Amino acid sequence: MSERNPLILANLIHSWCDKAPDRDILTFVNIDENGQFQDETRTYQQLWENGQRLAAWLQGQGMTRGDTFAIVMLNHPEFVDLMVASSILGTVFVPIDARTRGDKLKYMLDFAECKGAVVGDGALAEVEAVWRENTGKWIATITPGEAGHPNLSTVLAGPVQAPELAVMSTDPSAPMQLLYTSGTTGDPKAIMSAHKRYGLAALLTPTLGLTGEDRPYTGLSLTHANAQILTLGMVLHTGMRGVISRKFSKSRLWDITREYGCTFFNLLGGMTTAIYAEPPRGDDTDNPVRAILSAGMPAAIWEDFARRFDVKLFEFYGAAEGGLTFNPSGVGPVGSCGKAPPTLQLAVLDEEGNPTAPGVAGEICFREADGGCPELTYFKNTEATAKKTGGGWLRMGDIGHLDEDGWLFFHYRIGGGIRKNGDFINCAFVEKALSEIDSISDVFVYGLEVSEGLAPGEKEIIGAVVPINHDDFDVAAVFQTCGEKLDRNSVPDYIQVLDEIQKTASEKPQERFLIDAFEANPTNVYAAPANAKAAPHKPTCQK
Repeated sequence: MSERNPLILANLIHSWCDKAPDRDILTFVNIDENGQFQDETRTYQQLWENGQRLAAWLQGQGMTRGDTFAIVMLNHPEFVDLMVASSILGTVFVPIDARTRGDKLKYMLDFAECKGAVVGDGALAEVEAVWRENTGKWIATITPGEAGHPNLSTVLAGPVQAPELAVMSTDPSAPMQLLYTSGTTGDPKAIMSAHKRYGLAALLTPTLGLTGEDRPYTGLSLTHANAQILTLGMVLHTGMRGVISRKFSKSRLWDITREYGCTFFNLLGGMTTAIYAEPPRGDDTDNPVRAILSAGMPAAIWEDFARRFDVKLFEFYGAAEGGLTFNPSGVGPVGSCGKAPPTLQLAVLDEEGNPTAPGVAGEICFREADGGCPELTYFKNTEATAKKTGGGWLRMGDIGHLDEDGWLFFHYRIGGGIRKNGDFINCAFVEKALSEIDSISDVFVYGLEVSEGLAPGEKEIIGAVVPINHDDFDVAAVFQTCGEKLDRNSVPDYIQVLDEIQKTASEKPQERFLIDAFEANPTNVYAAPANAKAAPHKPTCQK
């Protein structure tokens, strides 16, 4: 028998079956309608056998090496079963957030040339609707009782085919999946993500100080690189017993970690502010978590967050396309995303492609330690690929700066900063002030050109908030608190009151939906008293 290459997922699972077949490597948690935890586990042996069952079933649907199919669901065990099956068969899976709807869903399915889709969590009707005229497409469900389509529970309850299928994925550089970007500014791009990239996730384990005794947790969607490649990848490679919730719950996060003894988890962007905005509890420090890996922990709440929950914070920066920096706990300055690992070069470049001086902002860029450009291919999009890797650098599309010691500080996404009265606004400070108000449960701050007469490139500050109780929410008090805590230029010009802040699969607030809601529903938008005359078509804070 030839040696199994562990950079291929199916080989990795098969090899672990030889060492620890019954290890409960994954626990999936769902919060039922009564608020109780319902869980389901997967051992390495179950992953392998389910992968074999599903690979044989996919083969029966006409799927062959290189064909694509979609996985449209929340975090279920079947998601990982299908990943293993795809690796066995040599197909390419396309993870899609179950909340995706309409034209965007149709675009993602058709652009990736999916021959079929496995769906759950209410996505069936949406996939049926966009594929109504594509009679050649197959659809399967994970939920029993969905009429008219095969159900994978029947497949998984059946026998494993004998003899077992050989692992047909052999090239670590071949695409394992088409991983879509968030698409917050246009149609999402599909990254051709190779097997080897998933297989290298375990190399991050010592950097994070994790051992075999740790128990990582994630509530992020497995359709996103952070949960699927970073958390799940590390767990499957190292044998750490991981916990995955069906979806993220900021109010039950710490309860989950207590129930399952989780010692480590990841946070992205707005998740940190949302958790910090939860009302403080007497048992906030009573949790087993010793470390959190955060991307975008605001400097304004960094130390307060660590102290409130008694955790160490590791900050990182990266994207699904690549690029990586780390700021280990207690090593780099608060607010910094860190430094690049030895395998990468990090630079902040100006518009001419030259490195900026310390403290001077520019675009964050990466290349390999030997000077080569990181591998990246967008599926059927050579123009976007060339732009992303222009000049031999992986260009992140983000603005930041390096300090005198080479520590990276993130500023904003290109096109996403707020400049007001000549100054760039630190949204983190505004979000901190809002999130510490007891009546607010979630917050996001963004910029928008509302009033006439603004200087070119300048925006007004919109504080989008979700009240704990709409009936007695006092917007005037919110403005008053902001005025007391923030400098005058940073006080929100408008408070936008919402039932929820829509977010991507990576829990990133979707600014374009907030802007649409701002324009379409002005009765939920309250202007600061000083702005009432500037925008008379908007209501003031006096209800």
